[in-house]
Amino acid sequence: MKLDFDKGDGLIPAIIQDSHTQKVLMLGFMNEKALKKTRKTSKVTFFSRTKNRLWTKGETSENYLFVEEILSDCDSDTLLIKVRPAGPVCHTGADTCFEEKNSSAFDFLHKLESIIHDRQAHPTDMSYTTKLFNEGVAKIAQKVGEEAIEVVIDGIQGNIDVLKEESADLLYHLLVLLRSRDVDLDDVLAVLERRHTSSV
Repeated sequence: MKLDFDKGDGLIPAIIQDSHTQKVLMLGFMNEKALKKTRKTSKVTFFSRTKNRLWTKGETSENYLFVEEILSDCDSDTLLIKVRPAGPVCHTGADTCFEEKNSSAFDFLHKLESIIHDRQAHPTDMSYTTKLFNEGVAKIAQKVGEEAIEVVIDGIQGNIDVLKEESADLLYHLLVLLRSRDVDLDDVLAVLERRHTSSV
């Protein structure tokens, strides 16, 4: 990727887009050093024109933007960076800097996946998710199995309210297991989509 930084006096605009919802979250500017750090850390780093320095989005709030993909436009002077946000993006606390709600049909599952990803990257003593990651993939997989059995039992017995609760537990633990193996929810959804397409 050869980019034209000269056109903007060393800076190029970087459009930040949620990789799941496709919502545009914000616009920032990068110089070559900011882009290099972004690629190295997989967290979006901009060049602040007001502070005149590099700044990583989330360095204060911990609402990091985890990089999924970096694309350049046809003129090689603008970037589109697809990310997984760890929280609200705007400094006002809003989802986006354009006063839009960052949502999709699978919004909460993706939000939960993002939180799980953040707990893996930034462990906290009080987090159950952190505890699971610390116990290892075998324990996580065991929990998925236990919750799956509960879903089967309640499904057969017709305990609808409990079935909903156990299904929620199963989905959560499955997301933790997927993250422990670096598998995204979208990867699983893509398999389902291919199967559906091929069976029609």
